[in-house]
Amino acid sequence: MSARSAHDAIPVGGRTAAVLVLSGLAGLLAFTWPLLVQRGSALEHSVDAPLVLAGVLVAVLACVVVSVADGGVDVKAVALLGLLSAVGAVLRPLSAGTGGVELVFAVLVLGGRVLGPGFGFALGSTTILTSALLTGGVGPWMPFQMLAASWVGLGAGLLLPRVRGRAETAVLVGYGAVASLAYGLLMNLTFWPFQVGAGTGLSFVAGDPVTENLGRFLVFSAVTSLGWDVGRAVTTVLVLLALGRPLLPVLRRAATRARFVPDASRGRDTPVDATRRGPETLVHRAGTASTAPTCADTDGCG
Repeated sequence: MSARSAHDAIPVGGRTAAVLVLSGLAGLLAFTWPLLVQRGSALEHSVDAPLVLAGVLVAVLACVVVSVADGGVDVKAVALLGLLSAVGAVLRPLSAGTGGVELVFAVLVLGGRVLGPGFGFALGSTTILTSALLTGGVGPWMPFQMLAASWVGLGAGLLLPRVRGRAETAVLVGYGAVASLAYGLLMNLTFWPFQVGAGTGLSFVAGDPVTENLGRFLVFSAVTSLGWDVGRAVTTVLVLLALGRPLLPVLRRAATRARFVPDASRGRDTPVDATRRGPETLVHRAGTASTAPTCADTDGCG
């Protein structure tokens, strides 16, 4: 298979795949460090940790941008990425704030599903960034939101590629629910060690066994944000059930038009090459440049 898969609007070549893996590992560390840090570590202090993790996230996002630019993304693919990011950026402030209702996750799931994991990863980051710039929601939480949303789009692009119809809708609905809940848990990890304070039954304790800290964190999440996370999951499920099947073909047609790789149904030639080829060249390739009869040489062209 070519490095530029027919499924992906953004090519996932070797370097891009490596960046996605490295960003995933760095992001995982950025979210889960409270469960791993030891007593006396510099990361035990709430002032040091955000600075260190912000530097890691900036480096990861910079690598992703360089990788996408190095992949030679087609102008149409960039336009489609911008369009979906704008749609998500508009939906996010309109739907967030009431019982955890967030419509943007359906956009991330559908975009990642149709246009592949590379596109989905970029879509998550650009959607959150655009939304934050529009609403003034820029803060230390934004890089974490970008990375978590990118994982939502990335995961959607990695789902079963051959599933279609009602089975595809069921897969997307299940994934949307799980991804919505996981997003909430990941975001809770970014402020849990600092918000609760010390000396409570829900506090983060540096150096404690992972299982004990994880247990306290899950209780903290259930008490503080489970209602919002469930609301996000329910909203995503309802939107995917209502609009998933009609929107998937629309997005696939848009992806076909934006695709800058050869279409298998057209043979080896790209659409651009085919449109530049004159009729005389097509006749010559068919082997009839000198022998093809014309209407003037025959008794009828019927």
